[in-house]
Amino acid sequence: MTVRTAMSPEVFALLFDEARLTRLRALAPSSRLSIDDGDISDTEILLTSWGAPRLDAELLDRMPRLRAVVHAAGSVQQLVSDELWERGITVTSAADANAVPVAEYTFATIILAFKRAFVHMRSPSTVVEWRDLVGSTRYGSVGRTVGIVGFSRIGRRVVRMLGQLDDIRILVADPFVSAQAVADAGAELMPLDDMLGQVDVLSLHAPALPETRHMIGAAELAALHDGATVINTARGWILDHDALLAECESGRLDAVLDVTEPDPLPTDSPLRTLPNVALTPHIAGSMGNEARRLADSALGDVEALLRGGVPSQVITRLDMELSA
Repeated sequence: MTVRTAMSPEVFALLFDEARLTRLRALAPSSRLSIDDGDISDTEILLTSWGAPRLDAELLDRMPRLRAVVHAAGSVQQLVSDELWERGITVTSAADANAVPVAEYTFATIILAFKRAFVHMRSPSTVVEWRDLVGSTRYGSVGRTVGIVGFSRIGRRVVRMLGQLDDIRILVADPFVSAQAVADAGAELMPLDDMLGQVDVLSLHAPALPETRHMIGAAELAALHDGATVINTARGWILDHDALLAECESGRLDAVLDVTEPDPLPTDSPLRTLPNVALTPHIAGSMGNEARRLADSALGDVEALLRGGVPSQVITRLDMELSA
């Protein structure tokens, strides 16, 4: 069975070290490294990642034998097309593998937010002694409440990680999950509006869909109590940055943004100047050697397909209505 890849050369080199390339060749000896290799009509499994072209009708017509697309990355939103679904081609994603570093980053950020570490990192010239802070109610994790917006792959992992902490209350807002599923993970499900006024940290994990644009806007941010921190490792799309700027300029809220709108922010964005806003350049997801998890996940799905089994992470057209 012929397996071809569709991703940028840099991404291919990042994902497939010698060991993983050897595994790919062992699984599919007739594999080809790229869909740029001329005639691709024999392609049966397409292994994709960042830098892959959109699989529209024109490209699919060149691969009449294509039966599966295995995506060695997270979201397939920019990859799939109506034509792909209509042809009944199986689509898988390594989103579970990509969720691991995002959840780790988010958990670490929440811990640092409890200490306002980012604020002090942003103001190294300001001399502050610990004695001046020890009595402040804006410091410390014990007795805190964390709000998770979106019980996604990442949101679930963050909830489990937070369960390690002492005396932490975890709230979840997600209209598409059951209270029992959330309770089983160690958290409490409630409507977003009811959650906001109770949380010390609000961590965003909702997908970028038409209905989630600016779902955290002026009203939602105003509902947060003084001293709360907003963390966004999802998509800049879901957070109203103008409303956030107003709240952070006042000093009422802190924010840690790994994703923004636009991404990256312009160099003259006022958010870049505030000591209580920390920006990181979209690094929560798989970076460097972490990307090899994506290759391992994809190779597992390729192996399942070649053996006539069911891949572990099949994505359906319906899934696309609920996730990014």
